[in-house]
Amino acid sequence: MKLFVSGLVNVETNLRIRSFPVTYYPIDYPFFGIKSNVSGVGYNISRAAMKLGDDVTMCSLIGKDYEASRIIDALDKAGIKKDYVFDALDTTPVSIVLHEPGDGGRRQVYCDLKDIQEKNIDSAGVIDAMKASDVCVLCNTNFNRPLLPVAKEAGKIIATDVHVISDKFDPFNRDFMRHADILFLSDEDLPDAPEQFLHVLKSEYGAKIIVIGLGREGVVMYERETDSIVRLPAVKIGGVVNTVGAGDALFASFIHYYGKCSAVEALKRAEVFAALKIRHDGGARGFSTEEQVEEVFSSYNF
Repeated sequence: MKLFVSGLVNVETNLRIRSFPVTYYPIDYPFFGIKSNVSGVGYNISRAAMKLGDDVTMCSLIGKDYEASRIIDALDKAGIKKDYVFDALDTTPVSIVLHEPGDGGRRQVYCDLKDIQEKNIDSAGVIDAMKASDVCVLCNTNFNRPLLPVAKEAGKIIATDVHVISDKFDPFNRDFMRHADILFLSDEDLPDAPEQFLHVLKSEYGAKIIVIGLGREGVVMYERETDSIVRLPAVKIGGVVNTVGAGDALFASFIHYYGKCSAVEALKRAEVFAALKIRHDGGARGFSTEEQVEEVFSSYNF
């Protein structure tokens, strides 16, 4: 499958803390508990999809600073082409993730986007790459807003993850929800129960697939073709290290498998992919191959 993935890439620092809430102390020594890597939703999705065997063209904006050079180096090592990675920012976005040990999976993310929300991408410069793709994964950043109608006019499947919303008319994300064929979001901060909110979204928007991630409780999905809602419990295989990037992993792997099997079967395999991912530290680490996913999937009792 050919994917055009446009979204944030940043430098991410992960800090393992003792527990939430964080108690004040002047200094701590979390040996091997601080890691810094290239991450960001656009990069994470690209890496995950490539690991599963998809052909990915990534588009993003970076700065002209040291962090940007780290990103360029990471792209080269990952085999991601830089044709559509533009140094349009003065400073590259960075993030810090606090996460606690154990299977609880709680983490707190601080994302400094710098001036990225004030920038746009010239759609004329990327339209050929979008037209050559099977799916346009347009993450919910401002620079992707002009690309939504372009992808729609080109007849491309549009996939997006709006992450956390509390209103069906969320002003920032409404454009993305209105254009999406595949729509993902989290249950955090929803105004209603997930199944109830799915009814609200499917009535307001035309997405063919809507998936709400429930964290430790699993996922719930609406499929327009069958006009049905299905809830799946979380896949738990143990060894949780850091849940950051779990949503990106679920999203990317669902898109991959949805091109190969039914929506429910794709979602089951995506859950396995995400469960394997969170046994590693960092949003862009721990992605599995199809063979590794199938090995766990074949022995897991759904």
